Amino acid sequence: MTKKPHQDTRLAKYVERRILELKSRKTHAEIAAQAGFVNPNMITMIKQGKSKAALDRIPALARALECDPAYLMRLSLEQSVGRTAAAAVIEIFGSPVTANELGWIEAIRAASGNSDPRLTSRAQAAINAIFGR
Repeated sequence: MTKKPHQDTRLAKYVERRILELKSRKTHAEIAAQAGFVNPNMITMIKQGKSKAALDRIPALARALECDPAYLMRLSLEQSVGRTAAAAVIEIFGSPVTANELGWIEAIRAASGNSDPRLTSRAQAAINAIFGR
């Protein structure tokens, strides 16, 4: 049996999910080509956890997978250097904000009249209710 050292990483699982979601529109070969991989098997190897995704390929891979590059970079950092080291990088440089998260921030700013509202327990409860938590 072939060793798959990265099969349980969040990146491998996410890439697998995105490929399934794009299946009706793109083949593995098309995703690989759009990501700049010469060998289409590279996408399969990343998805199956046989290979890591190179950090310098993340922007192109995100475009090919039609996903947010900041989110994919967070998952790639975890896979590349481990969760603890990735957390340290994020602590130092800040958490990348995804395009979807930026949309939420802009909506909060608009709703609050750019008043920089404090996150109160009531506001946190409202957010939790939106997400069913």
